[in-house]
Amino acid sequence: MLARSEDALVCDFAETYHVLDWRALPLKTAATLACGLRDDSRIKLLISGTRYRTDTMLLAGIADRLSILAWQQTKDGRHGTNKPKMILDEMAKKQKPKAISYGTPDEYLAAREKIVERINNGGN
Repeated sequence: MLARSEDALVCDFAETYHVLDWRALPLKTAATLACGLRDDSRIKLLISGTRYRTDTMLLAGIADRLSILAWQQTKDGRHGTNKPKMILDEMAKKQKPKAISYGTPDEYLAAREKIVERINNGGN
């Protein structure tokens, strides 16, 4: 979590546990609290590659269905023209890819080394 965004983790700890300095906690306690964060916490959304909370996605889906129902009652809807844009589709376009792939083992090892180096240097 720290390698992805210490700022997001600090914000989540402050909001959820009212802890401003997570480094003052024993490591095992900090790890336990980090795992206990809500699924829609900043850091967990970032790690999962999701930009939107589940309830936001559900509301977008509901709005899309409603706009389709309304559109179907119009002349355009009866002729299948000028279909409304789907909010959920637009949101999905803005999602980051969830998986990273490497062409060779050497590419993977080089990327891994950069991540390990970044972690060893304090996450920067």
